[in-house]
Amino acid sequence: METVMVRGLNYRYHPGGPLVLKDISFQVAGGEMVAVTGLSGCGKSTLCFCISGAARHNRDGVMSGDVLLNGKDTRELRAAELALEVGMVFQDPETQLFSPTVEDEIAFAPENLCLPTAQIRERVDHALDLLGIAALREANPYKLSGGEKHLVALAAVLALDPPVLLLDEVMSQLDRAGKKRVAAALQRLRDMGKAVIAVEHNLEAVSFADRLLVMEKGTLLCDEPTASFLADRVFLNTRGLL
Repeated sequence: METVMVRGLNYRYHPGGPLVLKDISFQVAGGEMVAVTGLSGCGKSTLCFCISGAARHNRDGVMSGDVLLNGKDTRELRAAELALEVGMVFQDPETQLFSPTVEDEIAFAPENLCLPTAQIRERVDHALDLLGIAALREANPYKLSGGEKHLVALAAVLALDPPVLLLDEVMSQLDRAGKKRVAAALQRLRDMGKAVIAVEHNLEAVSFADRLLVMEKGTLLCDEPTASFLADRVFLNTRGLL
């Protein structure tokens, strides 16, 4: 069974409105990383919201098709159940930050699961070490740089240890060192059996992904091994992706 299965997915923001996603189908296995790219407005972020289950909270949105996480239909899962299946880091990390310190931010979700104190501490330490941000433990998240906020938001998601990770333009505000830290962390998470879906404009930043999905005007244009896709300079130029 695939960890993520998207089958015939269509989505519009309100009844009668234009389709934002049109018949999207693909699968992602555990231990696989897929990068999603395309020009602005092609539906990449909306796809993430549908996979995460967040789209179901948009009362006006109309979704058809299936999104399954480990065989479970996202439309049948409560918010608390979804949090154990999939973690998402948004384009704007400030929407996910609300605690006074980085350590509190990362510990918040495990605390709400009523995990033992020792296990919470272990998860916080692991997330901090994995992303190389242990020095920020006592910092106020709101006073960090944009790139650091993305790293903290990612660490908070990792503390829940979900089998599926969705990253929406996480690399965009990171400096070169930050990109290397996140790339190394994602490769380790993939090796640990996580299914990783990363939306990115910067194809170089996700060149280590197993596959690359290209979206255009709400459709899935192609799904190819990353190496062969990046070697096709004609296609990249034609689609404005260079």
